[in-house]
Amino acid sequence: MQSVGASFIAGQIPLAQPVSRLTPQSVSYLELCCPECSASLATVSYHSLANYHEPLTCLRCRFGLAQRGGIWLALPIDRLSYYARFIDEYATVRKAEGRGSDGPNFYLSLPYSDLTRRNSWQWTIRARTYKYLEQKILPSLAGASADRLTALDLGAGNGWLSYRLAALGHRPIAVDLQTDAYDGLGAAIHYQSALPGLFPRFQAELDRLPFTDDQFDCAIFNASFHYSENYDHTLAEAIRCLRPGGTILIADTPSYTREESGLRMLEERRNDFQKRFGFQSNALASREYLSIERLLALETRHNLEFTAHHVWYGVRWACRPLIAKLRCRREPSQFRIYTARVKTQ
Repeated sequence: MQSVGASFIAGQIPLAQPVSRLTPQSVSYLELCCPECSASLATVSYHSLANYHEPLTCLRCRFGLAQRGGIWLALPIDRLSYYARFIDEYATVRKAEGRGSDGPNFYLSLPYSDLTRRNSWQWTIRARTYKYLEQKILPSLAGASADRLTALDLGAGNGWLSYRLAALGHRPIAVDLQTDAYDGLGAAIHYQSALPGLFPRFQAELDRLPFTDDQFDCAIFNASFHYSENYDHTLAEAIRCLRPGGTILIADTPSYTREESGLRMLEERRNDFQKRFGFQSNALASREYLSIERLLALETRHNLEFTAHHVWYGVRWACRPLIAKLRCRREPSQFRIYTARVKTQ
C-alpha cells in the first residue's frame, strides 16, 4: 500500500484495507457538552435530540442550549458574531448559484439528480463520491452485518448526506453553521416525509463541537474540510469525539500535488467572486484546499495514516491534468476520499 504522498505523485490510489468491525452502543444516547465552557450538559437519546426537547442550561457558565425550528443552537453569542459575515455571504453566493429549491423533490433527489440543472456537474461528482462511500467504505466500518454507525456529518449543509445515511439505518448528526431553509440545516425538513424520524441537527462550529469525548464511530467532512480555518484544530476536535478505532473521512475537498497550485486557485477564485458578487468571500481565513505537504503534516501531528481512495469521475475529469499541462495552465484540483482510523493508545 502506498502512502498518501506516493499516491499523489504516482497517480495510483490504493483502496483502503478493511478495518476491524466497530461495535456501536446498542442504546442510542449521546452526551452533550457546553459549547461555551465544555462542561457536561446532559445525556439525551438520539430520538429526543431529533425532536422537541426542553432547553438545557449549563450549571457552570449558564449557557443555554436550545432548539429553534428543530435545530440545536450551539453557537455562543460571540462566535455567532464572529461567523455572521461568513454566514451572510455564503448564503448570498449559494442562492445566486441555485443551490436550493422551494420544494422537497430537489432535496430528496440529491445527490443523484440536480432538478434545478444549475449545478449538475457538481452533483455528478457528489453522487459518484457518495456511491463509493456507500459501497466501499461504510461496509468496512460497520462490519459484515448491518450494524448502525453513529456518524458526525460535519459541514452538513442541507443535510442530504445525513438523509442518505439515515435511510441506510445509520445514526447521523448533522452539524453546520447555516440554518436557513434554502441551503442550510433548515432545508432538512424536506427529508422528514421519507424517514421514520428526522436526524438531529446542530448549529455549531467545527472546532467546538457540543459533544463529549469518545462517542462516534466516524466523522465525515463531506465537501467541507476546506472551510476550516485551522486544519489541526478541526481535525483534533473530530478525533476527540470519536471512539477508539473510529474513522475520519474527508471527501470532495480540492487536492493538489503542489502547494503553489492551491495558492493560485485561491487567488483566481477570490478575483472571480469579487467580479460576480462584489466581495472575495474571504470572511473566514479558510484553508481552501489540501496538498501533499498539508496531508503529511496532519498525519505526523495527529498520529494518523491517511488512505487515499480514487473515485472514477469519468474520462473528461481524468483528462483534466493532461489538458491543463498541454495548455500551460496550473494543475486542476482533484477530488479524493481520505480515510484514517484513529489509533488506540
